Amino acid sequence: MTNHLVRAFQTQSLLLGYPDDTLLARHDLLTRAATSLEPPVGEPLLRFLRVLVEQPAMDLTADYVTTFDHRKRCCLYLTYYAHGDTRKRGMALLHLKQTYAAAGLQLSDDELPDHLSVVLEYAAADPVAGRDLLIQHRAGIELLRLALHDAGSPWADVLDSISATLPPLVGDQRIAVARLAADGPPAEQVGLAPFAPPEYMPVEGGAR
Repeated sequence: MTNHLVRAFQTQSLLLGYPDDTLLARHDLLTRAATSLEPPVGEPLLRFLRVLVEQPAMDLTADYVTTFDHRKRCCLYLTYYAHGDTRKRGMALLHLKQTYAAAGLQLSDDELPDHLSVVLEYAAADPVAGRDLLIQHRAGIELLRLALHDAGSPWADVLDSISATLPPLVGDQRIAVARLAADGPPAEQVGLAPFAPPEYMPVEGGAR
């Protein structure tokens, strides 16, 4: 089960990255990894991988930017769903960075610790702790999944795969998703940048 989760989290992490030439070059490797996974986890990834080679690269990259950079409900930064643009978000980002450092995961200057692909990278290195972290952000992940389906986005398949590695939504989690969908993240403004404090923002012009 642990090896299954490692392969799943590694593959999901890469497929949520910017769809550049590096990702396309890994298509065959990722297809083999997805094929080795249980159907609820692997089949959605295989659907996305077909889109990855069938859709023109320029269209796919433009779609990525439109989807994840211009739509708040499709935000890939998980602490935004929990804390919005508040002081608590800055503390949550710092805690994540310290958690990764303790596990030996060093982020580059242009990586934010709450980006879903980074969280999945951590989960691939430590499946138990990483899965628990994903569960902590279950409401945000589910809202992102639903928003991607509403937008008809191919990345909805990747979120379906992630969801299949997590326990079903129950009780308070369902309430949290409904509340988040209705009200959005906390709206207290404290002069922070749209997605993170300045010290956590990527360097302008840096690689994705």
